[in-house]
Amino acid sequence: MGAVNAPLLQIENLHAEADGTPILKGVDLTVEKGEIVALMGPNGSGKSTLANVLMGHPSYEVTEGRILYKGEDITEEAPTKRAQMGMFLAFQYPEEIPGVSVVQFLRQALSNRTGVDYTVLELRLKVMEAMRELGMESSFADRYLNEGFSGGERKRNEVLQMAVLEPEMVIMDETDSGLDIDALRIVADGVNKLTSPDRGFLIITHYQRLLDYITPNTVHVFMDGRIVTTGGLELAQRLEEEGYDAFRRAATA
Repeated sequence: MGAVNAPLLQIENLHAEADGTPILKGVDLTVEKGEIVALMGPNGSGKSTLANVLMGHPSYEVTEGRILYKGEDITEEAPTKRAQMGMFLAFQYPEEIPGVSVVQFLRQALSNRTGVDYTVLELRLKVMEAMRELGMESSFADRYLNEGFSGGERKRNEVLQMAVLEPEMVIMDETDSGLDIDALRIVADGVNKLTSPDRGFLIITHYQRLLDYITPNTVHVFMDGRIVTTGGLELAQRLEEEGYDAFRRAATA
């Protein structure tokens, strides 16, 4: 069992590789309950690898260090176990699942998460309540998952999943990539509505613009598989002005 006062998520000296190529090179990061932590880095820096390793993706091998969730070592746990424990990964490009409606998908996912077998009616009521709170059209629930969805609708669907599944640790992997301003606001509004003293967010992004709408507690700059500097929102603004090259030079100096 995890420790009562342990951080929600604690990454210690994490090294990971794919096909023998080292990608994560000693990552230390903590997310406390109630915190929003932003991890910003250029393309190819290993940000998405970190998200996948945190969720237990089988393509990556942890070679050193460990991942603690609520004080419990989950470095070797299967993705399904991590999801059951309350971890959730929002993807950059969610998959289409033709023939499976949003409600059907959520019913299965919530059963896996909680071990409770909800009836279709119970789940529909839960989904409708979440949609009302998020300002979503009720017809959305019966559409096939991500099939023909616009970028904004895919993001609404992810926010809906978060609202229904009620994860404690939300990892958002470049979920703002390629979004127009309206879709960006959907993501930000969803995160802001779902913040709570018991939930933590790790927002992995290339751009500063999402942070115009979400205020993180901590901002980390990620380069070449490790965190090179840490600060507050002003760090994201500096990145916007100076670009990653200034940080790259500092990291290699």
